[in-house]
Amino acid sequence: MLKNVTIRNSKTTDIASLETLYPAAFPDEDLLPVVRGLLNEEKPVLSLVAISGDDVVGHVAFSLCTVGPRKIPAGLLAPLCVSPGCQKQGVGTALVEDGFQRLREKDIAHVLVLGDPEYYGRFGFLPETDIAPPYPMPEEWRDAWQSVTLHDSEAPPYGVLEVPAIWKDPKLWGP
Repeated sequence: MLKNVTIRNSKTTDIASLETLYPAAFPDEDLLPVVRGLLNEEKPVLSLVAISGDDVVGHVAFSLCTVGPRKIPAGLLAPLCVSPGCQKQGVGTALVEDGFQRLREKDIAHVLVLGDPEYYGRFGFLPETDIAPPYPMPEEWRDAWQSVTLHDSEAPPYGVLEVPAIWKDPKLWGP
């Protein structure tokens, strides 16, 4: 991993750094409205930054959601971003693993993600069929809807993922 990286909860003072980080890492996507919305969300969001020296070099957010009629607590991992100059050095892995640990401490057993199966598979994510995303997705994205179980729970959740307001835009769930 990149040396001298620390992970901490994000602060409102980090937004300026995130507004530089996301366009650099994702030049073809405008994720800033989602990032700003998550940081201002009324529902709890676990938002972590990776710091190297004085610089924010990575960010991850886990929105706290519920699943199905039993309202089982779950996390939605999105977005995840690492500075282009720091990619492939373990920063993203450290952010996700730190987030998983913090979610375990909150007794959240399940995390979902819509993302690259090859990348997220390294964290144990597998295609999800029992928990539906909040909006229909294209069939070609089916394997990108994934989940991981962080610890045993009484019964696996099933049903539709109930998401915070920022994720209730159907455009975020399709091409």
